[in-house]
Amino acid sequence: MGSILRPAAPSLMLELSTLRTPEELASVARSWDGMVRAMPRPSPFLLHDWIAAWERHFGDGRSLEVTVARRDGEVVGGLALSVSSVAGVKVAAFPGAHNSALADVIVAPGEDDETARAIVEAASRGSQSAIDVFGLPADSRLEAALGGRMTTIQRVESPVMEAPDGWEAAYQSKTSSKTRNQHKRRRKQLAALGEYSVETARTREELEAVMDDVFRLHVARWAGRPDGTELGTAQGQAFAREATLALAEADIPRIVFLRIGGEPVAFFYYMALEGTMYLYRLAFDPEYAKYSPGLVNALDALEIACDEGLTRIEFLGGGERYKMQLADRVEPLYQGLAVSRGLPGRAYVTARRAGIEVRKRAKRSERLRKIYFESLAPVRRRLSRGAGGDDAGA
Repeated sequence: MGSILRPAAPSLMLELSTLRTPEELASVARSWDGMVRAMPRPSPFLLHDWIAAWERHFGDGRSLEVTVARRDGEVVGGLALSVSSVAGVKVAAFPGAHNSALADVIVAPGEDDETARAIVEAASRGSQSAIDVFGLPADSRLEAALGGRMTTIQRVESPVMEAPDGWEAAYQSKTSSKTRNQHKRRRKQLAALGEYSVETARTREELEAVMDDVFRLHVARWAGRPDGTELGTAQGQAFAREATLALAEADIPRIVFLRIGGEPVAFFYYMALEGTMYLYRLAFDPEYAKYSPGLVNALDALEIACDEGLTRIEFLGGGERYKMQLADRVEPLYQGLAVSRGLPGRAYVTARRAGIEVRKRAKRSERLRKIYFESLAPVRRRLSRGAGGDDAGA
């Protein structure tokens, strides 16, 4: 049931309601996606097709709660949350968990911070005791609306590259001749193994034809190693297939393959939205690892993206060497934690904050890393499954 906030002018009434199914979200899809595209850093992981696919494949045991604001009948803002039980505590995360980079409150152009605050206050009265969201940008509307009630913790560096003059100009300015020669040598080494070719899957038909190759390469790449993504499971693969094909209708996904002798040895999957490339996933065949096929394919994909007119690259994820070498700056992503109500919510936030800090320390210590990633793996997976996830991007 919606609530109505009544400003001085009746024509400016703001009506707030909650959508609880993918079908209800689809009823406002055009307005919703328009607001996503208007974000300062538009998140493809907030588009309604992405959220709907996630809920269909991972929604069991969760409740979708999308707070929507309307003014004079028009949708002017929203906040999508998915509530689940974590160790007996109701916790609200962004739909997509770790696949929610840059998610936030969204508002229509011309709306002010009061609209965002009204949406957040309405969402705070939902079923959750705590909020645990991954992927917030530094200037998050959600954090601002909560007014100090949210703790934010930096999670990933999220390098950003600008290429206003195209790939060649950016590549020349950001790499040395020695590095470029190394890249050329890798290409020659790969080409010596068989015909070197690059192909881009972009249409629905093209994407559908290559999804099995994506999954096969991903599983091969992460065999025997901790895989924090969804692509290593049948459930996650079904989600990725549905979301990819749905977004293809809006010409958003791109999957660039490197083939040697006709066989795929690496892929680079990105989203194209509002002039920006967003890295989603990449992987390569470990049999070719000594030739750096993942790096070579990433460079090919960046060139393809720039050639189609994308001028900003959001690498998302961590600070791998090639990303930092090409980046102009980092614009980190944050984990946001807030108590909605009660002692259980407070206890959850306290424990979650401590767990994140342990994880960050574990990355810097071999001994702690072994304990965290091996001994505590079952506990970690249980908590992360219901909360906001641990990683984003590739």
